[in-house]
Amino acid sequence: MERVSRRDFLGSMSASALAAGAVSAPFVSVLRAGEPAASEKVRIGLIGCGGMGQGDLKCFFLNPEVECAVICDVDESHIAAGQKICEESGRRKPDTAKDFRRVLDRKDVDAVLIATPDHWHALPMVLAAEAGKDVYVEKPLAKTIDEGRAMVEAGRRYKRVVQMGSQWRSCAHIIEATEMVRSGKLGKVSLARAWAFLDWLPEIGTVKDGRAPAGVDYDLWLGPAPLHNFNANRFHFNFRWFWDYAGGLMTDWGVHLLNIAAMGLPEEDPKSVTACGGKFIFSDDSETPDSLVTVYEFPSCQVIWEHRAGLNNGLNGRSWGIEWHGTEAAIILNDEGYEIITERKKANLDSMRKKGSGDPRPAHVRNFLDCCKTREQPVLNLERGHRVSTLAHLGNIAYRTGQKIKWDSQAEKITNDTEADQYVGVKYRAPWHLPFMRRA
Repeated sequence: MERVSRRDFLGSMSASALAAGAVSAPFVSVLRAGEPAASEKVRIGLIGCGGMGQGDLKCFFLNPEVECAVICDVDESHIAAGQKICEESGRRKPDTAKDFRRVLDRKDVDAVLIATPDHWHALPMVLAAEAGKDVYVEKPLAKTIDEGRAMVEAGRRYKRVVQMGSQWRSCAHIIEATEMVRSGKLGKVSLARAWAFLDWLPEIGTVKDGRAPAGVDYDLWLGPAPLHNFNANRFHFNFRWFWDYAGGLMTDWGVHLLNIAAMGLPEEDPKSVTACGGKFIFSDDSETPDSLVTVYEFPSCQVIWEHRAGLNNGLNGRSWGIEWHGTEAAIILNDEGYEIITERKKANLDSMRKKGSGDPRPAHVRNFLDCCKTREQPVLNLERGHRVSTLAHLGNIAYRTGQKIKWDSQAEKITNDTEADQYVGVKYRAPWHLPFMRRA
C-alpha cells in the first residue's frame, strides 16, 4: 500500500459531493425492490420539513414500503416543498398540519420523522412514544442533557424503536476503521481527536427584528423556547447559532464526529471537560463560538474536539476528520476514507490507505425501518444518541462557564459548579411541559 503523510492524506481529500439525501450506488443496490404488501407498509409522519426534513424524506422514499401520511411544519412554504417531493416520488399527496400533535393523533402513522430545530426534538419524540409511534429524530438528540434523558426514559417506558439521525454510525468504512481501533491492533489508544474546519460557512450579518413571513406560525416555532421578537437571523437554518434553540457547531457537527470517535473507544463517560474558544472570525448576530477547542478526560484516554468556521483552511472546503493514536499505530479517517500510519517498525499493522464507502444515509434509514418491523434496537438508539449528544452539551457548558467541569455520569450532574449544572436542564415556556424531565 502507498505510504502517505497526514498532511498529504488530508490535503488530497475533497469534500463529499453528496448533498443531504443524496444516494450512493453501493447502498441503493441493497434496497428492496417491487411494491410491498399493505401489511409491509411503513407510514410516516414528517415533523419539520425544512432542508434536513426534505433530504430525509427523499431518503426514506428510496424504500418502496414507505408512505408519507402527513407533513407538518409551521411554515407553509416548507409544507409545499414536502408535498412536491411526495409527488415526484410517485407517492400519494399527504395531508398537512402546522401543529405536530395533529400528526400524533393519527392512527395511520406508524413512525414519525423529526427534523425540526433542536429545541423541538424532545417534546414531539416523547409524545410520539406515548402515542405508540416509532421515531427517527435528527441529531443532536435534544437541546439539553435533561431533555435527552427524558427521551431515553420515554423510549424505555413505551418500548419504542428510536434512531438518531447521525448517519455516520452506519458507514461501512467508518465501522471497519473503528472496529480496528477497538481490536487493540493500534496498541493502547490514549488520544482521539476530532475536528471540523468549515470554510464554507459565512457570516450571517446583523439583522433587525421584524415580522414573521406570511404563512409562518412563529409562536409555534418558538414553542418551549423563550419569547423573542421575530428575527430572520434566528430563524430556519441560522437557528443553530443561538443558545435558545441549539448549540452551534458543537452540536451541529460535534455530535456527528464525537459519535465516530466514541465508536473506536471503550464505552465510558468523561470525568471532566474543559473548553476554550470564542468568536474570533465573525462579527455578526450569532451567539455560539466560531472557534472552539474542547478536551475530555476519560478514565482511559483523552478526546479533543476542535472546530473553526469561516477560514480558508486549504483543506478543500468543508473538511473534517478523526484521529486515534495508539502506541503501535494511528488511524486518520474522514468521509473519503481512512489511513493507517504505523508508529514503530514492529507494529501490528502495515501502513495503508482505504477509500470511503459512500453516503451512509440510506443504510442508516434502512436500519431504522428494519428495526421498526423486528422491534430490535437500531444502531444509534436512544442510549447511544443520548451519550454522544451529552458529550457535545458538556463541551458547550464548559465553554459558556469558563470552568473545568467535573461530570457525574450516573447522576447526570456537574458536581463542582452550580452555575454550570444549571445548563444541564432547561426551563420551558408556558404552557409547554416535557414529561419525564427531571428538572422543570
